[in-house]
Amino acid sequence: MSIDSLRRSARATVSGLPQGFWWLWLSTLVNRTGAFVLTFLSLYLTVELGHSAWFAGLVVALHGLGGVAGSPLGGALTDRWGRRPTMVTMHLAAAAGAAALAVVTSAWAIATVVLLMGVAMQAVRPSINATIADMVPAHDVRRAYALNYWALNLGFAIASIGGGAAIFLGYRTLFVVDAVATVLCAVIVFLRLPETRPEARVDTAGEPVVEAKASMLTVLRDAPFRTLVLLNLLVCLVFTAPWIGLPLTMADQGLSPSSYGVVIAVNGIVIVGFQLLVNRLTDKRSPVLLLGLSSLLFAFGTGATALAGSSVAAFAATVVVWTVGEMIHVPTNAAATARLSPEHARGRYQGVMGMSWAVAGFVAPIGAGALVGGPGPNVLWAVTFALGVLAAVGYTVRLRKALDDDIDGGRDADSAACDDDAARDAAEAGAGASAGAGASADAGVGIQAGLGVEAGAGASADAGVSIQAGLGVEAGPGEGVGGVGSAGKSPVSA
Repeated sequence: MSIDSLRRSARATVSGLPQGFWWLWLSTLVNRTGAFVLTFLSLYLTVELGHSAWFAGLVVALHGLGGVAGSPLGGALTDRWGRRPTMVTMHLAAAAGAAALAVVTSAWAIATVVLLMGVAMQAVRPSINATIADMVPAHDVRRAYALNYWALNLGFAIASIGGGAAIFLGYRTLFVVDAVATVLCAVIVFLRLPETRPEARVDTAGEPVVEAKASMLTVLRDAPFRTLVLLNLLVCLVFTAPWIGLPLTMADQGLSPSSYGVVIAVNGIVIVGFQLLVNRLTDKRSPVLLLGLSSLLFAFGTGATALAGSSVAAFAATVVVWTVGEMIHVPTNAAATARLSPEHARGRYQGVMGMSWAVAGFVAPIGAGALVGGPGPNVLWAVTFALGVLAAVGYTVRLRKALDDDIDGGRDADSAACDDDAARDAAEAGAGASAGAGASADAGVGIQAGLGVEAGAGASADAGVSIQAGLGVEAGPGEGVGGVGSAGKSPVSA
């Protein structure tokens, strides 16, 4: 693909969005750049404080459990309080939790703080997604979600590298930096982001229109949306599995933890390097087509892990496949949620959708660990393949009418021009993606010196809850980390 083509793609991807969106984008980047707690929590608990790997896994699970409660809470507050007050309050609550972790040392206090942080960090998501749906024109909503997701991953990559380099300062210092970054994020939202909650509608006589009340039960009675949530839960389970099963599978093949670090780094490299291009090629496409395609990419990418043998390059290739599925699925699913939700209940709809991510972040690690430790890793990858295919069929059969009728309400001339450019670039995209896979793997090798995985020799035995794909620190088999860690880029935060 030519430089001019890439430049046109970049311009088309970032142009035409309101100023408020870019302040929200900046707040996401700042927040994720300082996101050190989840990345280094398991090491802090085991190496620094001397807790067991079992306790570290329990604490990570509590964070996910907090997200299950936080998502619907944040959705309800988003619709009642407003978008901006909810974001500011929950960002400050998360910052307080990060600061508290730098001080508390007792097991019960740490568990409580992490649980409450899970509530706060997940509660902010519905307000962010609702704000994007409020301020961005309908035909650009998916593009806006993709850009915000790119900021999230770019920030995570910076945090991982920066945290790895700064780990010598101490874990508590990193937690304080996390708190400061989150407060700065709240300040950006408070000072620069307008409130976008839609005003109450009025009739021709100027009288307010009484909207039907939307409780969580009302949201769940919406059949098309309920189907969307359930199918997304299947995809989330598949998406979460590699973060736990992949390091254990590679260890079972005799590969070192540093090899896993190189392979999983491909995920972040591909997203940061190719998210804008993928968004360019998929913009204005059928949501059902994209959701089905992403589900199949998850299915084949994770399923092929069973065929990778002991080849690091083969494992990296499987990561490329499901990472492309991730780049397509996350913004498309968020846009589909916005499309199905009424204006006055956008927060609640986004909150219920967020629950599917949180539930998967809690359940999938336990299930994946049990499958790897029991029937074996090949069974895990067969299950993820089946779930991904089932989700693809479900999207195609159950949601075509709900999501594809009158899609986008028409296109303007610029949108049509974008499609023409995408068509010209499509032939080159396959080769580019293939080259990107190799480049990503090579890039991973290039930063191997900065990578480390806290999985010791006991990883298989401690399949537990999650595996840390951290950067900068490697724990040996005698350091007590076992196979339990925080999931690096937490699926809950996706």
